[in-house]
Amino acid sequence: MKKIYIPLMLLLLLALSACGSKAEKQDHTEATAASEQSSESKTTITYQSENGPVKVPADPKRVIVLSTFAGNVMQLGVNIVGVDSWSKDNPRFDQLKDVEEVTDDSLEKIIELNPDLIIGLSNIKNLDKLKEIAPTVTYTYGKVDYLTQHIEIGKLLNKEKEATAWVEDFKKRAQKTGEDIKAKIGPDTTVSVIEKFDKQLYVFGDNWGRGTEILYQEMKLAMPEKVKEMALEAGYYALSTEVLPEFAGDYVVLSKNAEADNSFQETETYKNIPAVKNNRLFEVNAKEFYFNDPLTLEFQLDFFAKAFLGS
Repeated sequence: MKKIYIPLMLLLLLALSACGSKAEKQDHTEATAASEQSSESKTTITYQSENGPVKVPADPKRVIVLSTFAGNVMQLGVNIVGVDSWSKDNPRFDQLKDVEEVTDDSLEKIIELNPDLIIGLSNIKNLDKLKEIAPTVTYTYGKVDYLTQHIEIGKLLNKEKEATAWVEDFKKRAQKTGEDIKAKIGPDTTVSVIEKFDKQLYVFGDNWGRGTEILYQEMKLAMPEKVKEMALEAGYYALSTEVLPEFAGDYVVLSKNAEADNSFQETETYKNIPAVKNNRLFEVNAKEFYFNDPLTLEFQLDFFAKAFLGS
């Protein structure tokens, strides 16, 4: 009886031991998976882009900006390793001096830069190939307003709190400056933003950079009726020197490139514009004024305060 009992006890103990080992192994596997998942959640976030969810780095270190948004990324303190030519040419973006210039066609160069995140406008080329290199997020220009755009980039870079704080503070400062300007020049005094680009003159609405967002959206300064009619909806309108007086406000902000042909300023038509004759024309460097990112907006706001208020 004892001889039978002992082996049975051994078998029972072995079975219990095997079950225990199996349970421990399963617990270890589950713990490892949970740990890996937790680790991944710390290193990546899911950003809800306009094209759906995209898994991106929680703390990006090597960002490539293919269009427009370099100033947004820099203002949030995130490192850029590749940037578009327009941002690279901005004389105020001296942080980009040693950053590689790239385009949506320079795929080999982008691969060499080893980005962990790529940002651009929705019309960039080679999107599928870029997505194979690194997580790529694009935005449609004007789909959201210019300040919401910065908050969206803040979300993408895991810095929504910082972006929102800047937006709230900027709106207050811009609106206060607008109140001061209207108190000085009058609430119905009109302002135009005109640019000489290449061989063409343009006038701008309220959402095409060049300080238009600040002047019209935040400061609520008046826009000439002809500008409202022709440029407000599209964002900009091409015009000839002959009709320039029809679009010129009581004040004119003239965005221009010094190296371009600016001979229109020598014409009698231009010289006889009231804003020109009354010293109410403010010239700005187009390369510094193109964008509506936070760094550029801060510069524009400071410029307008000094130009209109002398402060």
